[in-house]
Amino acid sequence: MEDMKELKTLITIWFTAISSICYCYLIPSRISPGIQRLLSLLPIITLFFILPLPISTVHLSFPTFFFLVWLANFKLLLFAFNRGPLSSKPPLTIFIALALLPINPKQTNKPKQILLQLKAVILAAILGVYHYTNNLHRTVILGLYFLHMYLSFELSLAFTAFLVKIFLGFDFEIEPQFNEPYLATSLQDFWGRRWNLVSSSILRPTVYNPVRDMWTPTLGGQMVAIFVTFVVSGIMHELMFFYVIRVMPTWEVTWFFVLQGVCTAVEVAVKKAVKGRFRLRRVVSGLLTIGFLLVTGAWLFFAQLLRNGVDVKIIKESSILLKLFMSN
Repeated sequence: MEDMKELKTLITIWFTAISSICYCYLIPSRISPGIQRLLSLLPIITLFFILPLPISTVHLSFPTFFFLVWLANFKLLLFAFNRGPLSSKPPLTIFIALALLPINPKQTNKPKQILLQLKAVILAAILGVYHYTNNLHRTVILGLYFLHMYLSFELSLAFTAFLVKIFLGFDFEIEPQFNEPYLATSLQDFWGRRWNLVSSSILRPTVYNPVRDMWTPTLGGQMVAIFVTFVVSGIMHELMFFYVIRVMPTWEVTWFFVLQGVCTAVEVAVKKAVKGRFRLRRVVSGLLTIGFLLVTGAWLFFAQLLRNGVDVKIIKESSILLKLFMSN
């Protein structure tokens, strides 16, 4: 009964979101770009912050927050000034899809289906291993959590792409959420080219480019832009954790992104200073990068989630979803 109530709530939320985007298509799009259009969009932006609050299930709360509060609101902010994917004035159905989903209407190379299937098998295996966590070292368990987060995020977005293609009839591709992040050779490579590329693609025009343009086009301007972008990302993750955990922020996840921002900015500055005269072997730089991310992630990123038992809740929900899938 509780699951059905949650599902009905989700349907109501998304029906409201689609109706809101229809308003954005019919009214603000006819207003000149700038402050006036922004004011006409503010009620929808505010509404999108409120919509995910009634959801308590982690697997429903997280994507609803990511799609509405983060991606859709940032796209609407760009649209207010006639920028971003919504400014191309597509037909209504495409406008709705572009606003509410991380999709790209361009025809590009499709993800390798075999690789996605392999990742799905690995994720299912991880869920099976959770039954034996009492016999595993904490470090191994944290490693499984990292893999679980990565694989479930990528696979859920690939599934979203499939639904878009089937039900909307557009051969859209989900912007690649990940580009094999375990192959990263630097923090800049990891955050800019491999991890959470949909967020990067929306943070770049809304935060990074405006901040960089406010400064002279020098290394200092780039460093400030990198740092501010990571701070904004940290605040959005902190807000996302609040929606999922429903406890007051402890700011550990924000500090995680502040640390990543500082280290990435320093890395970029060092690269420019040495100008290719010194370069570590890929295997060495890769191990150092992933090692740093795992250590800092275990220290700051997962701290609040583990402290509030979100990992146990996610494992329970995942096991239920897996059983439903296997039964069908």
